[in-house]
Amino acid sequence: MTHIISPPDTPNTNMAARDWVRILAKYREPNAARSNFELAVSAIPFIGLWVVACWVAQYSYLGAFAISVVNGMFLLRLFCIQHDCGHGSFYDNRNVSDWVGRVLGVVTLTPYDVWRRTHSIHHSHAGDLGFRGIGDVMTLTIEEYHQRTPFGRLLYRAYRHPLVMFGLGPTYLFLLQHRLPLSCMDQGRKYWVSAMGTNAALLALLTIIVYLGDWSALFLVFLPSTLIAASVGVWLFYVQHQFEQTQWDETEDWQLHDAALHGSSHYDLPPILRWFSANIGIHHVHHLYSRIPFYRLKDVLDDHEELIDCGRMTLGESFKCARLNLWDTTSRTLVSFKTARSLKTA
Repeated sequence: MTHIISPPDTPNTNMAARDWVRILAKYREPNAARSNFELAVSAIPFIGLWVVACWVAQYSYLGAFAISVVNGMFLLRLFCIQHDCGHGSFYDNRNVSDWVGRVLGVVTLTPYDVWRRTHSIHHSHAGDLGFRGIGDVMTLTIEEYHQRTPFGRLLYRAYRHPLVMFGLGPTYLFLLQHRLPLSCMDQGRKYWVSAMGTNAALLALLTIIVYLGDWSALFLVFLPSTLIAASVGVWLFYVQHQFEQTQWDETEDWQLHDAALHGSSHYDLPPILRWFSANIGIHHVHHLYSRIPFYRLKDVLDDHEELIDCGRMTLGESFKCARLNLWDTTSRTLVSFKTARSLKTA
């Protein structure tokens, strides 16, 4: 269901999604000191827990593994900072943002320039049924699903299965696909350099890790933190657009700002999870104005309470999203395979 939102200064006037851009523009300026602080309180504990986990591995494999699982959440936060760098919202200076993003991209196993391009496409076409397949979660309409061969439907069901979507999928994406992102390799030398440069730096980092901490550091410290961050990150990306009342339209009916506001959720997380995810759950505001630094997104909700309930879901409510798989163009909702089957037989 699409909600019409009224601004606080004109409560009786309906306001289009695109009109929020002017209001949100005042939140776009980053504060260099605050950005440096956020980077420091994310990177320093991450490095510190790395060192502690490697030391603990000499005495307890289970202890090292447990520390690494916790450290995965700091790695997630570093990825969210890299995400802000990609939007040019973390520092005023674009070159500084890009180089911080590239360095973080080695730690997050993500070639920064390649990711920035695909993520930009996602922002430019989220909710557009005529432009799917780059930087998004593959989503079929009910009609498209039934038009597939039995094997094609089986592949799609496997792709949307939670064990694949949030387990095997993130592992494949960050450990393998990012090493050679073929979808961008024909777009120019820049993306090849980004991928290969990240790979070279990552290889050097892993060599140092194994040399200083032996193979246990790789399997008990590096891999657990990486895979935890990857799985949680994919889950966050999933629920930000894959919820029942999201919005998809054919290209001729698609509107950028409407899709941003109504096709993105407000994932209202507990404070500790909101901190580790760098407010990325306030995703409808982020999509409306991606140049807002993550640490100012909460200010937007504080100042404009009418945005709080737009697409809002709690942590408990979000788990229902895992069984939503197909877009129903009639009811304009995301539905499960079971519901889609009942609609076909009705």
